[in-house]
Amino acid sequence: MVKDAKARMQKGKILSFVPTGEYYFTKGLKAYHRRDFIKAKKYLGRAMQLEPGEPMITCQLAIVSTELGEFENSNRLLHLILEELDSEMAECHYFLANNYAHLGFFKDAYHHSKLYLQLDPDGDFSEDTEDLLDVLTLEAEEFEDELYQEDDLIIKQEQARELLESGYFPKAIEVLKDVVKEYPEYWSAYNNLALAYFYLGKVEKAEAILDDVLERNPGNLHALCNRLVFAQYQGQLESVAQLKESLKKIQPLLSEYQFKLGATFALVGEYELAYLWLKKLYKHGFNGDGPFYYWLSYSAYFTGHENFAKSAWKKVLEISPDKEGLEPWNDKNERTNGFEDFKGSIFQKLESDYVEERLFALFLTSVSSKKEEIITSHRLFQNHKFTPLEKEYISLIKSGKPSVAADAQEIAELFYENHQPIGAIEAGLYLMWFSVFVEVNKTGVRLKNKRAWAGAVEYLWHKLRSEKISQQEIAARYGLSSATISKYVKLVNNYLN
Repeated sequence: MVKDAKARMQKGKILSFVPTGEYYFTKGLKAYHRRDFIKAKKYLGRAMQLEPGEPMITCQLAIVSTELGEFENSNRLLHLILEELDSEMAECHYFLANNYAHLGFFKDAYHHSKLYLQLDPDGDFSEDTEDLLDVLTLEAEEFEDELYQEDDLIIKQEQARELLESGYFPKAIEVLKDVVKEYPEYWSAYNNLALAYFYLGKVEKAEAILDDVLERNPGNLHALCNRLVFAQYQGQLESVAQLKESLKKIQPLLSEYQFKLGATFALVGEYELAYLWLKKLYKHGFNGDGPFYYWLSYSAYFTGHENFAKSAWKKVLEISPDKEGLEPWNDKNERTNGFEDFKGSIFQKLESDYVEERLFALFLTSVSSKKEEIITSHRLFQNHKFTPLEKEYISLIKSGKPSVAADAQEIAELFYENHQPIGAIEAGLYLMWFSVFVEVNKTGVRLKNKRAWAGAVEYLWHKLRSEKISQQEIAARYGLSSATISKYVKLVNNYLN
């Protein structure tokens, strides 16, 4: 028997079978038509692995994901097709419109419906798309008004975010106050308002806003995350530990909350948890902005995923080129250096709508390692926002030409002896000074006792931050008498008010 079996084995031929992407695609379609979506997903996923550049396979997998209720994964695949595989595959916009409608993102659904009809007005899904638009718009004018209001809200939020990131907290507060007045239950604006007050030093005001949010909207994740950030900044170790434990138990479903949680963990140095949430979002096709990739790169790098961190950082620089030099693996970053060493940050401030912020940027230029690059840049010469005061300041930086701006510069230099590098917190001191200087300049008053002006501004800055410091301490720091510092504190206060 053994010999016969051996003979048969020698005579027989073994035919190899290597399944292709088309083979699995066909099996996936059959399973889909049987409404066996689990098997369809399995086969189509294998087909996509074998032929990752074939848009039809990817699109069918997206349709199956929709049937399974995996709308975010479906959107990721559809965006992949439009962005990398076949930008003219118009039906992807129809599928995206349906997914966004299911998720409640009606503005996005409206956008993709319109886009589909524009690209393929007589397409297979044109009637269905018209029906979807009818459902979305209901009464067209009312919906357009809603879209307009939403756009207005987004614009204001973006303006406030830019002001917060650039360190100009008073103007951010103005914008956010308008937002919460118009949208009294828009909790994100309240949370950003709390951040602005906190960084300005008004800690009690910031915490009161968070308390109000949590009372009116219990469990608000943004407010809880901000509480952790506040506690971390203030060195409240016990509160930090308690808040971390509370946040570790939260398992948010919405991508916005997952991002907030991940970014907060990264901000307080809990990189393992940060990477867990942010990488999960990345895998699900989360369409993140600059801050998302920033914290994704940081959390990846500090958990040992260096190659992935570098890949994520490329996205950061595509979105925000001014972040160059802030890489997590670069020792020369904002943790050890300040705004003064980052050209992009300075140019952002130079192009601000607020004169005090532009003056602050000019001071940063004067102490920057990139000074020569900035003062010879076309962006500087083409800036039409500069007033005569700023033009005098530029002449001072270039040639040392005496001017009124020299008084502002000398006092800022006094701060720089004790407050450098200049980060988001320190920026508040300098911005306070330049705000005072703008008002003083209007009156024509000359700043004779510069140490007294500097001491008074610094004292009020510490007081705004609820930091315990006496006028005597400030007087000693600047070589002044208590009477002098008291006199100038009143003077500066009047200009601030």
